[in-house]
Amino acid sequence: MTNNSVEVAEGFTADVFHQLLDLAIKGKGKLPGARSTANELLRGTNDAEAAVSRTVTNHIALAGGQGFATNWGGFLVALVTIPANLAASTFVQARLVASVAHLRGYNLDDPRVRTAILMVMLGPSAGEKLIAQGVLPSTPAMVATAPVFDAKLDGSVSRLLLERAMNYVGGKRLGVTLAKRIPVIGGGVGAAVDGWMTHTIAQYALTALPSRRPKLTRTAS
Repeated sequence: MTNNSVEVAEGFTADVFHQLLDLAIKGKGKLPGARSTANELLRGTNDAEAAVSRTVTNHIALAGGQGFATNWGGFLVALVTIPANLAASTFVQARLVASVAHLRGYNLDDPRVRTAILMVMLGPSAGEKLIAQGVLPSTPAMVATAPVFDAKLDGSVSRLLLERAMNYVGGKRLGVTLAKRIPVIGGGVGAAVDGWMTHTIAQYALTALPSRRPKLTRTAS
């Protein structure tokens, strides 16, 4: 692990993902949250799935925009003591998944739903592998609608996200992290990587969180 990642680890705990998710859902000041952004899209489209499609497109574009980390990264890192780009990309992904959940009828105040959102943020390959290994008990949709909230599971998912983030900073993704620091080239690498990761998580959210909204039925006239 590099000196930089050691410094990050000193103030970086699994609870950071609960902080970021709460911020992503509620927003703060000029930083809009999942509820408000999703509801605005729903008003504009008058169709929940059309709004889901728009929110996916918007968040992928936002993830690829380095200006987000520059403009809001300082505010985010002040809250959660992690690198600005990592905080920004995690926030975007959390708000994206929370927006999809909200538009599809899940209660964002429900701790079970929040655990499910964090599970989706692990990504499809990690999530499916962990379920197959028995580390995770079931799919995000099943966790979101479980009879009771499982605090132990919630803590485990947060720790898995922490492990993934630490690998990103100082382990498996170190080459990408270093490449991001190269002037000009680094910006392109960062945009491509963050955009692709967010796209992958978005596609997982679409399959992992099926709509709970009642289907409209047409009656014969």
